[in-house]
Amino acid sequence: MLYYIKHGGLMNLRKDQFVNLHGHSCFSLFDGFGFPQEHMDFAYENGSRALALTDHGSMNGLSYQLLRAKEMKAEGKDFKPIFGVEAYYIDSLEEWQALRNEIAEDKKRAKEIDKSDSAMVVEDEQRNDKRALARKRHIVLLAQNQKGLENIYEMVSKSYSGDYFYRKPRIDWELLKKHSEGVIVATACLGGIAAGSMWKKQEEGEDAIVDDMIANLTKFRDVFGDRFYAELQWNNIPEQHLLNRCLIKVAKQLGIRLISTCDSHYPRPDAWKDREVYKRLGWLGKMPEWMDDNIPESVEEIGYELYPKNAQEMYEAYLRYSNDLNLTYDDDLVIESITNTAHIAFEQIEDFLPDTSVQLPSFIVPNGVNADDHLKEIAEEALRVYLRGTDKTTKRHYRKRLEEELDVIASQKFSEYFLATKAITDFSWNYTFVGPARGSAAGSLLAFLLKITQIDPMKWGLPFERFLTRGSDGFPDIDIDFGDNALIKDKMVEEWGEDSVAFISNYNTLQLSSLIKDISKREGIDFTEVNKVTKAMLAEATPRAKKLHGIKAGVYTPTFAEVCEFSESLQSFFRHYPEVKNQVFGLIGQPRSIGRHAAGAIIGDYLPSKMPLITSKGIRQTPWSEGMNVRHLEPLGFIKFDILGLETLKTFEDTIMRILKKEGVRNPTFEQCRDWYNENLHPSVLDMSDPQVYEEVFHKGKYAGIFQFMNGGMQRLGTSAKVNSIEEIATVSAIFRPGPLSANVDKMYVKAKHGGEDVEYDHPLIESILGKTFGLIVFQEDIMNLVNQIGDKITMSDANVLRKLLTKKGLSETKMRKKKDLYERFLKGCEKKGMSYADGKVLWGKMEYFSGYGFSKNHAIPYSIISYQCAWLQTYYQDEWISSFLDHEPDKRKEAAINIARSFGYEVAPLDINTSGTAWEVRDGKLVPPLTTIKGLGEAAIVEVIHKRPFSNVEDLLFDKGVVARKVNKKSLDAMCRAGAMESLMDDRFFGDKHFWSAVVVDKPKNKKKLDENIEKYKEEGTFTKSERISHLQALTGIYPINMVVPVKAYKFFEMQGINPLSEYDQELGKGWCIPTEVATRKTKGGKPYYQVTVIDSNMKTQKINCWGINPKTDFIYTHRLYVLEWPTYNATWGFSTKGGLSRNWKLLG
Repeated sequence: MLYYIKHGGLMNLRKDQFVNLHGHSCFSLFDGFGFPQEHMDFAYENGSRALALTDHGSMNGLSYQLLRAKEMKAEGKDFKPIFGVEAYYIDSLEEWQALRNEIAEDKKRAKEIDKSDSAMVVEDEQRNDKRALARKRHIVLLAQNQKGLENIYEMVSKSYSGDYFYRKPRIDWELLKKHSEGVIVATACLGGIAAGSMWKKQEEGEDAIVDDMIANLTKFRDVFGDRFYAELQWNNIPEQHLLNRCLIKVAKQLGIRLISTCDSHYPRPDAWKDREVYKRLGWLGKMPEWMDDNIPESVEEIGYELYPKNAQEMYEAYLRYSNDLNLTYDDDLVIESITNTAHIAFEQIEDFLPDTSVQLPSFIVPNGVNADDHLKEIAEEALRVYLRGTDKTTKRHYRKRLEEELDVIASQKFSEYFLATKAITDFSWNYTFVGPARGSAAGSLLAFLLKITQIDPMKWGLPFERFLTRGSDGFPDIDIDFGDNALIKDKMVEEWGEDSVAFISNYNTLQLSSLIKDISKREGIDFTEVNKVTKAMLAEATPRAKKLHGIKAGVYTPTFAEVCEFSESLQSFFRHYPEVKNQVFGLIGQPRSIGRHAAGAIIGDYLPSKMPLITSKGIRQTPWSEGMNVRHLEPLGFIKFDILGLETLKTFEDTIMRILKKEGVRNPTFEQCRDWYNENLHPSVLDMSDPQVYEEVFHKGKYAGIFQFMNGGMQRLGTSAKVNSIEEIATVSAIFRPGPLSANVDKMYVKAKHGGEDVEYDHPLIESILGKTFGLIVFQEDIMNLVNQIGDKITMSDANVLRKLLTKKGLSETKMRKKKDLYERFLKGCEKKGMSYADGKVLWGKMEYFSGYGFSKNHAIPYSIISYQCAWLQTYYQDEWISSFLDHEPDKRKEAAINIARSFGYEVAPLDINTSGTAWEVRDGKLVPPLTTIKGLGEAAIVEVIHKRPFSNVEDLLFDKGVVARKVNKKSLDAMCRAGAMESLMDDRFFGDKHFWSAVVVDKPKNKKKLDENIEKYKEEGTFTKSERISHLQALTGIYPINMVVPVKAYKFFEMQGINPLSEYDQELGKGWCIPTEVATRKTKGGKPYYQVTVIDSNMKTQKINCWGINPKTDFIYTHRLYVLEWPTYNATWGFSTKGGLSRNWKLLG
């Protein structure tokens, strides 16, 4: 029993006699504010011992709530999390469907139907929505126990599916009644199930409202009994007090209890303004009528405070607002409603946390079979088949390795995880190619035998311990590449059902640049000033942040704190606009929208009872995230499976399709392509020591879509190193990263490999481990092998622990002791092996230094095998490989890819309506581009053209071949004509391509007579200029036709002179070539003219160059002409610029 003490008429309650059972976090998007843990921390500090989270329509914040609750318990804080949701409620889905069908049949009202579908619910605060279909009410649902939580999960999951979702995720009475066990219900706010009666009967008086409420709420009392509560709230809204008075009467008549809630929406009293700004940012550009765009000056203007109050603050709020409105309540009744919340929290709701046992699909293990035994049986049979014909020693080694792996996996309870991963891989091979391996899982013999990977780790010396060790925290991470991962995701849902497969959500948050812009816009700050700051801040902060972390090369994105610390422009801006600074610091990191993880999925038996699923754009998603910055699924028992896409695998498939066609298979099936792969390209059968492959590709530097060798720097390193094995490809791929490059490892490796530097080893063991990399520590596994083989009784598991410890700063005392112990055992082993103590310390120092950028060999080897597979196909099936490469390169790299193809000696045929198909092809040594490259030419038109061709003249196309005009319409003809695809239809009646275009397309004739008239009428049009043809091709194909500007001899000249494209500008040479595509004359603030020149080069990268101090009368830059830019000024923020006359910097060629 809970008590309060009366002092001179003032009710002094203990702070903890109230528990807020109705609260919102930032996961009530743009309505609530602050993450759940912030609300919990304040509530605890404010004297509460529990707090409910009831976000609108979802339980997306529950993971934060649960994890913080566990942390608080570990910190010795007695605090109870209460799990719930403020759901959207309609009485009957069936009746709603009938109403929708009625409206749909009424043409005048059909436009009322909203077809939007969003996983993130934005509360619109329209308490009395007059739109019949959109009308819904709020209802608070709290989990009394695990069963109740599972029921709420199911209702939330259902609310996002089918007709339950309409503008908002909704539940109805039948769904609520079905899942009522273990659920506590409250009537919610002014938008709640009781308030509906008030809004409907308000003009008829309190008695009419009460009667309607009783009619509506009786069924809730009958089903939920003492788990149904009437909810009072205390603010200055008159309608709220009308609702309170009516609910008090209803509660007395129905025999239900009252509770008071504070409907909290922000975590601290001083966060009210941040919440007001956050709300308005959510409606930026589409402000609804009910919201005032102006931010209140004080919380008093709002009329209520929505933070997690304690019992004393609740009673004070009741007194203040009832007195302000001159209203009288029964004090004892109000106090009881306040203390009833503690009764619910501590006596009615059980002490429980959500079930976090591991959720994996049971259908991957036969009924009645133990997962460990089943896994072992499959693996041993696969090993028996794999080792058929090998000697006894080999069999013994493999069996020992498999036994060790199975023992570790069983001890970690990972057998079901491996079986599930195998199920995904096996299933996927029915639809698309699966990659050889990715990441540290390549070190698992079991994964190889299960065909999860295609790499035998024992053949390549890949340690299992880099992947998994006994006692590891969390599940292993098996990443898998798929040729068409989108298809696999769809097929997984088809195969296992939408209740068994969900894709992982991620939350897009408010970021610094967008926040500054949005807040500044609200504050009326000039955009030019704001844009100058947002453009400069990263450029200013990045070099200093990289220096702070010792990063000398590569990409690094500074943190919010680093940008604020290192950007002088931002600091100045914040000093000038402190209000912007305050708002940015308050809002940074709050959720903005929901997205979807690029690859992550979870699989389980029946997910809706395990988590409150959401749906976005028809896709079932998890409410919680798992990624680099947030790991909320595995702690709750859900294991992420990464369904990653790798375009190279799709290129393999298409190349093999072309090979089979060339070999006479008319319409190759996927199964035939897969069989060809297994017989010819699979790592187990492919000869990876073929000297011709290394010579033709890596030594000659002929890289056309070779995986990992798309970058010019990587290509140069591979060629200068003259790689001759998979291990050497792996080595250069590991070296070509910012850390090793900044340490000049690339130069050391090439020099040592070609005998330019003698390598000395302090011990034969070191040479046996580092000999292939010429004494350089390149791989993380090198460190593991060194400490394992040289140290004193250091296991590979210990070695993996050390690998991690060497890379981390700020180790705990326990980890420091572990590191010191391994250090001493390593030096002891050095002495035992005959190395001096000093040499051992030197070697340890090298390991510490190189650990910062060491790369995983377990990952490098399989990815290098993919590189070799590309090279093998290019060497032996060049036509098919080049065609597939061009098909799969994105538009922004297409022209660069075409130039690569030209470097192989191919000519590129023009687009032709009679010969171009739907994919790139090689015919008679020429590359034939497809009609699909033409923008604006639809699929129906392409199919029609291909079906009806060949066309001998334009009459065939327009009149004689029965071409359906609505499919090949004027828009289609225009696209084909200006892209040059109809030139084969031009005969001597036409005096040029522009004449043809005008007569055939612009004034499209309906018959032959009209065509003849047009030919005569437009004969003066002649031909398009070169500039016009270039513009047409660029606009219609997305490709800048660089071959029309840069002749082959120019490329040879640039190669001889060492002049790179401007996008690869060599600062030492001071030159780079480019092609101006647009020249715009601008004026400085002082009124002086300057040019802003848009340029492009063979990398298809466009840049804008400002040319200062020019004279428009004498300084000219020609578009679509070839220039070498010499000694321009470069600024990281603004790019290239030139000063003075153009002749100093701009050199026109030809």
